[in-house]
Amino acid sequence: MYPVTLKGRAVILREFRSGDAAPSLALVGDERVTRWLSFDSRDLEAATAMIEGAVARAKTEPRNEYYLAVTLPGDELIGFARLGLDGVKAAKLGYAIRADQWGHGYATDAARTLTDFGFRELGLHRISAAIGPDNAVSIAVAERLGMQFEGRIRDHVFTNGAWRDSLLFSVLAGEWTQPALPVAAEETTD
Repeated sequence: MYPVTLKGRAVILREFRSGDAAPSLALVGDERVTRWLSFDSRDLEAATAMIEGAVARAKTEPRNEYYLAVTLPGDELIGFARLGLDGVKAAKLGYAIRADQWGHGYATDAARTLTDFGFRELGLHRISAAIGPDNAVSIAVAERLGMQFEGRIRDHVFTNGAWRDSLLFSVLAGEWTQPALPVAAEETTD
């Protein structure tokens, strides 16, 4: 399925474009954001390669990833949301929002919109999210989505020079009700 555009309550998720590399640097080049992700901060060259890879992978058949730009009306890039298809009717959810846009409910809206797409349009059975144990705000986003805590994955990612555990959350298709979500402060998950 290409191209994909999804409208949330406050954000729009769309396919990445080549011109998104420079604006994406406000996310992937900002240590306040990447401290919660599974990769270290990136420079413009690495951000460009990341965006070019996302653009190319979006056109593969069968598609195994929905890595979408999170934008505000007017097309201002403020983040990304990703469903990585994994296993039989399963996907891993990730999202990040620019630090200067935290606290507006954008990560919750993007994650809710992409999760709903995964269940309703892709026919997924399970969506999971692995979140750093210290990322209380992102844990709250997962809980607002109706995700349940499943356990701790030890030494799950190597980032910022050290191994980090992750807490695993998931929601199943039969549990998904597209809950009404309050606006709250938020950060990111990988």
